[in-house]
Amino acid sequence: MRTDMTRAARLLLVLALSAAGAGAAAGCGTAEAGRTHPAPPPRSNDRAHRVADAWEGSRAAARWRAGYHPIAPVVQLPAGGLRDDADRRAYATGAFDLRAPLPSARGRSGRVTWHEGDSLTRPLVPAERAYRTLDRNGGPGPRLTVTKAELGDMTVLTGRGPATVPAWLFTLKGYAGPLKKAAVNPSEPPAPPVAPLGPDVPTDVLAPLGGLTEVAQGGRSVTVVAHHGSCDAGPVVAALETGGSVVLSASVTGTDDGPCTSDLRGEKVTVKLDRPVGGRIVLDAFTGRPVPYTDRPGPTPGRS
Repeated sequence: MRTDMTRAARLLLVLALSAAGAGAAAGCGTAEAGRTHPAPPPRSNDRAHRVADAWEGSRAAARWRAGYHPIAPVVQLPAGGLRDDADRRAYATGAFDLRAPLPSARGRSGRVTWHEGDSLTRPLVPAERAYRTLDRNGGPGPRLTVTKAELGDMTVLTGRGPATVPAWLFTLKGYAGPLKKAAVNPSEPPAPPVAPLGPDVPTDVLAPLGGLTEVAQGGRSVTVVAHHGSCDAGPVVAALETGGSVVLSASVTGTDDGPCTSDLRGEKVTVKLDRPVGGRIVLDAFTGRPVPYTDRPGPTPGRS
């Protein structure tokens, strides 16, 4: 089996680019990505234990739990969803037309309130900036028309459970309910109490994750983006569960010695857990950091 340092370096580059764009006994979760995966090598499990131990009771963990860190979409479609394929295509490509003034929120703050009563004050994102994250396509094709914009609120699932957060409510032509976009940005993540691994680690032992895309209702599984190349059989992701964290270890399987192109492929992998995520921190064993939520995992490089 080949140890490919350059593949590990490319995986690190992918992680950096995506970041720029967006005590109980341990249990082992199972990964589902359309194939049966073997368990990861023992060395990756050792690293997962080190990461879990470093975060347990740390100042970083306390800071993380005191902040606002979404682990679910911060954009919510009108009740019932979009009505047809044309509107769904317009939303997916970011094709919007603005036919209403956007309120000013200069210098204003909003309050994030958790359902158990704790709260946090965060600066409001201007309505114009929030709208521009939706409107990314000036080309031809179907479009969604915004006829009204106002400040309201929405419920977002966070690392501390559900929270009510300020939101910009964009009324769309032809819809009774608004499209909602959170009007506050996530808190700055804390410096991790453990250093990341380097590019010399073989990817069949451990590789960085691309991001968290979904936490299932009830919290009994999480879906993440894992990267792999054209010289392997795909990614595998395992979970080490403790009382305070869920540490995810990603690796690739089926590496060989044949010709290898430089492309990378992102694949969504769902990991089942022994118990709900709850308020536990979801960590990446490779980076030693919380897995960032991403609502745009992006296209799969190298896959037609």
